[in-house]
Amino acid sequence: MPTYSYRCTECDNAFDVKQSFSDATLTECPVCGGALRKVFSPVGVTFNGGGFYRTDSRSTPKAEGSSGSSSSSSSTPAKAEPKKTESKPAAPSAS
Repeated sequence: MPTYSYRCTECDNAFDVKQSFSDATLTECPVCGGALRKVFSPVGVTFNGGGFYRTDSRSTPKAEGSSGSSSSSSSTPAKAEPKKTESKPAAPSAS
């Protein structure tokens, strides 16, 4: 259920009430009996998913042409090559 903020126009009493969408709007102040007004405030918005950020449309940087800080980390894996197994020539067949 949403929470609505109200403020009295006569005594400046402010309070929050949890109300359903189908509930009627409050019109009378519980303290002085004056007229109430709803108080509207900004709502926090979160954008999730792709396309909302400046970096979403950029292409990925290439390994060789990227900044200098990433070149030091990319040089380490290049030194470690997988071991290759050597194949021995087949034994000559006796014919």
